[in-house]
Amino acid sequence: MKTLTRKLSILLIGFISTNISINSQPSGGPYGPVKQTYEIPADANKIYYVAPDGKPEASGESAEIPTTIEIAISKVKTGDAIILHGGTYRTGNLELNQGITIQPYKNEQPVLKGTYVAIEWKDLEAGLWVTSWEHLFPEKPSTWWRRHRNIYKTPLHRFNNDMVFVNGKFLQSAGWPGEVDENTYYIDYENKEVYIGIDPSDKLVEITAFDIAIHRITGKCHGKTSDKIGPVIKGITFTQYAYRAIDVEGYFPEGLSNEADHGKDVVGTTIENCEISYCSRVAAYLIGNNLTIKNCKISNTSTEGIYIKSSSDVLLEKNIFTKNNIENITGYFPAAVKIFNQSYRVTCNDNLVIDHPNSNGIWYDVGNVDGVFTNNWLENVGNIEGEGPKDKMWPSRNAFFFEISKGAVCAGNVFVNCDHGILVLNSSNVHIYQNTFINSPLCIGRDGRSAQGDHFGWHPSTGPDVDERYGHIVVNNLMYGDEDFLRPLLFTWQRNDVCDRLKESQVQQMDHNVYIHNTKINTKSFLVWSPDITSDCQKEYFSLENFKNTYPEFSRYSLFFNTNEVTVFKGKDVKNYIILKSFKGMKAGMKLPDNIYKKLGIDINTAPYIGAYPTN
Repeated sequence: MKTLTRKLSILLIGFISTNISINSQPSGGPYGPVKQTYEIPADANKIYYVAPDGKPEASGESAEIPTTIEIAISKVKTGDAIILHGGTYRTGNLELNQGITIQPYKNEQPVLKGTYVAIEWKDLEAGLWVTSWEHLFPEKPSTWWRRHRNIYKTPLHRFNNDMVFVNGKFLQSAGWPGEVDENTYYIDYENKEVYIGIDPSDKLVEITAFDIAIHRITGKCHGKTSDKIGPVIKGITFTQYAYRAIDVEGYFPEGLSNEADHGKDVVGTTIENCEISYCSRVAAYLIGNNLTIKNCKISNTSTEGIYIKSSSDVLLEKNIFTKNNIENITGYFPAAVKIFNQSYRVTCNDNLVIDHPNSNGIWYDVGNVDGVFTNNWLENVGNIEGEGPKDKMWPSRNAFFFEISKGAVCAGNVFVNCDHGILVLNSSNVHIYQNTFINSPLCIGRDGRSAQGDHFGWHPSTGPDVDERYGHIVVNNLMYGDEDFLRPLLFTWQRNDVCDRLKESQVQQMDHNVYIHNTKINTKSFLVWSPDITSDCQKEYFSLENFKNTYPEFSRYSLFFNTNEVTVFKGKDVKNYIILKSFKGMKAGMKLPDNIYKKLGIDINTAPYIGAYPTN
């Protein structure tokens, strides 16, 4: 937590100095939960007050005589509100099917925990302590997990959903008692026993007891039929659940589906100013149109942080997404946010995505249409050590990943020290404007993957077919690699086996970009291009002049500078990436379509500029 706080402070220094003079992208926050005093909803039909020590027999109609959250959940109807007093609620499996509001009482802080405290331990006198435990969550890897590729990296016990905490510290699982130390635990599922390697006598030991906190179902519940209205959840902390904290159900098409046929079972779910952490798999599974997630912090999850499926007109704004895949499970394609399977018009605007060494950042995965990805700050996603592969685009961790999908605007974002800043793969019509890349390559690729014989079956059928993966625009971007950065700034790629079939570029327009790279002639390329007309499909370029001579239509007004010969930013050391007015490349930009300025939130009369930050 202290490390994250320090990093946020450095970021904010840059943002504050940015905001003094200009309208900037990203905004600088506030990101994550905003502390506030909540008013009792004036338009609520009925109010239920609850507390950790509430009385089940109480009506809950008075703040002074609260009931339990379990009783309130069973009673609420459309338009009601549950008001939570502060404190720790060790509870879960709370089912509802009504559109209600759940929020704190005034400025109190309710915390929903999915663990019980383990008290009775036996000392085995070998640095091991054991307790009996009835609430266990054994699990196996999904059927599509490729065992032969990953079994030597990910032991099978990592797929179990149990979690153990000592004084709030998360412990990793171990395969047998002999591996257990102060940082790990072992579960004997046959005998229902939990082993730890630290003396619990003076410590708080918590073990998962609930699979889920709040489950918004679509069927009947507590004698009521679903009203198809999503809950409004504000100001609550959820932590230590064995699978996920929040689950909003809905129809999930396993094949091509018309937009009108999904996303309507639960509409309008809103999650604001919440913190969700330490869920063994996912913080929240969410299906339904008009979903909003705003000013939340999602951290220390495993396979995904937020998982949105088959939903339209979604907004994620001013959230913090950090530390996903804390168990380092391989073969599960993790992402801090996954937007999956035929979601339309999902907007991710002005979020903070940081510190995901084992995970992707925000991933629009298969069948997405008309995504909007604007004004986000993404940092330390994956690992930038080494040169990285040039014959393919994986394995990689991608800050913004757009795969097998159609149409997106990616503009005004800052990518810092990311394995790939952007990866566009097997997609069409992604328009990449006004981004700043710091040691974070921009990658666009395609291969012959189709719905015929694919490992994931119907997935590729939801996006553009093999010969429809084109139409990308790359304009007004600033791509910077410092003296230690060994990778190309820009990498367009396609597999050799489709080069005879796909001879035209995936890129429709690419110009008015500025490249800044520590290139030594004939030793390090700044750009890799495919399909290349002068070589066997792919070629590395070591100078912009050579690329211009070959592809003037893609680089006529672009500029290149050597990292060691220019000063570009006002305050690179404090991550202030506003361009100095003295920098010769600052005016290389071109005027953009009005709709792009609108999505960026800036005046359409703003003079052309480079990168994420307007300079006037």
